[in-house]
Amino acid sequence: MAFQTYGLLVLSVIMISFGHAEHSLNLLQLQNDIDKLKADFNSSHSDVADGGPIFTERLSSWTERNEKRIILSQIISMYLKMLENTDKSKAHVRNIAEELYTLKESLSDGSKKMEDLKDLTKLQMTDLKIQRKAVNELFNVLQKLGDTSSSHKRKRSQFQRLCKC
Repeated sequence: MAFQTYGLLVLSVIMISFGHAEHSLNLLQLQNDIDKLKADFNSSHSDVADGGPIFTERLSSWTERNEKRIILSQIISMYLKMLENTDKSKAHVRNIAEELYTLKESLSDGSKKMEDLKDLTKLQMTDLKIQRKAVNELFNVLQKLGDTSSSHKRKRSQFQRLCKC
């Protein structure tokens, strides 16, 4: 399957996962628009199958709702970036882009979280000032980590009490 073929799958996952099924998204019209986009990109070319899927495989490892919002917001951004360089005079391109923008807005918190992750990778951990700040925050970070793991343990033990397994 082609890069563009995953568009409908990704959009469907977003709509179902985040309760936007009532959204006015017309999946049949969108499928038709994506088919036209496939023709624009000549996605039946033999090299499309090389290397396997680029998005759907990554989606399977993101299981929590908030995690999915992060990865899906990034995938939507990538589709929008791809469509920036296409002929916007075509109705199907405009329709797809419009739906993607709408979905991106509903995932805006995921985009913010993605930016936070990118910003973390840019920190210069060899900078003495950064190191000092990091050391000052270390206890709070570990405390938050402890809170997270204890809430998971608590949820698990609550489940075990309720479950007669």
